[in-house]
Amino acid sequence: MKKLFLFLLFSVPALAVAQQATTSILPLRERAILEDALLEERLENVLPAIMRRHNIDIWLIIAREYNEDPVAKTMLPATWLGARRRTILLFTDKGPEKEVEKLAVARYDIGKLMKGAWEPEKEPNQWKRLATLIAEREPKRIGLNYSPVFAHADGITKAEYDSLMFYLSADQKKAIVPAEQLAVDWLQIRTNRELQLYEQISKLGHDIIAEGFSDNVIVPGVTTTEDIVWWYRERIAELKLKAWFHPTVDIQRANPGAGDSQREFSTRPNEEVIQAGDLLHVDLGITYLGLNTDVQQLAYVLKPNETQAPVYLRKALATGNKLQDILTNTFSENKTGNQVLKEALANATKDKINATIYTHPIGYHGHGAGPAIGMWDQQQGVSGSGDYPLRYNTAYAIELNAKVILPEWNNKEIRVMLEEQAVFTPNGIYYIDGRQKELLLIPSTSKRKKL
Repeated sequence: MKKLFLFLLFSVPALAVAQQATTSILPLRERAILEDALLEERLENVLPAIMRRHNIDIWLIIAREYNEDPVAKTMLPATWLGARRRTILLFTDKGPEKEVEKLAVARYDIGKLMKGAWEPEKEPNQWKRLATLIAEREPKRIGLNYSPVFAHADGITKAEYDSLMFYLSADQKKAIVPAEQLAVDWLQIRTNRELQLYEQISKLGHDIIAEGFSDNVIVPGVTTTEDIVWWYRERIAELKLKAWFHPTVDIQRANPGAGDSQREFSTRPNEEVIQAGDLLHVDLGITYLGLNTDVQQLAYVLKPNETQAPVYLRKALATGNKLQDILTNTFSENKTGNQVLKEALANATKDKINATIYTHPIGYHGHGAGPAIGMWDQQQGVSGSGDYPLRYNTAYAIELNAKVILPEWNNKEIRVMLEEQAVFTPNGIYYIDGRQKELLLIPSTSKRKKL
């Protein structure tokens, strides 16, 4: 399987994964092969390490058709679009020198990754079979996905929990512990090969944004913000990708009231006609190969005879970039999200930046499991998820805004709203496919380049 993965990753022109652009998105069949190879690598390498980190002997993941545990969905083959009937995954750590045993207590093998371990003809009761398998392995700690903090790690339903408890022995019940941290680490930690692919996925997202924020789509005085929103939705669907949330496009401009910096993010911006001199903002995320992007960028609509954005807007963007640096410079393994937030906001204040930070992990989910580094309405810290420590090889959506007063716009305050994918590694933090350091221009005066 490793040879197959390498073939998929580097072969040219068969799949061209390492050089893909919007015109070379993989066909569905080839995506499935690649996604399964990525999953197999994670089960072989990531799973044993995190089970041992959290001292879990058996990890039980129980899902039902149409009501899947969020973790279970990340462990199913690409051709399994959901659980079938009741699907129980049973992972057993056999020891440091051995692989984790991967079983499916279900009617079916789960692809080639998990062997079926229940024959209804011999034992009609699925729960009894599960209890027998657990007894044979004599675990001291059995992890279940329940959590008051992370929805991602709270996948076992009340009915399934009650049924499980009914059939487990007294000793087995005593061994039950929450698998919250195990589930979060499974969801947030990325392999090196996933990170290689993430660069291409992020490039797709950047290319789609640049295509929409161009004179190929926007006609000043005619095109509205909602026209662009729905162009993005159509374009994403046309590319056989998914938008994991409905995009937003909004305007900030010199006249009083437009682009009010006090508008709450819980309220969608009003539809407006785009005019020359406008500062446009987009928030867009795509899903591809099981991974998500979440990006916010800015564009300027050139006035007649302008060839670049005004200096004051370019300086405003630089203030947003400086805030990004302030935030990422505070990242350190085992710091909590709340510690990072507090330190970054204090440093921004020292630099006289009016900052709001709301950064989050990203990966299998757009708003991923792991430490929340602020929320737009919780700048004093986030109870629960903000107390979780930072882990290496986690991707983050570096999401924030800096409020900037523009004397050229009659001292109007604007928000420089930015969001980019970055990866926190032992060697530091880096932006996946770069970050925005120059405003996109409409009409475009040059092709987008990686920054």
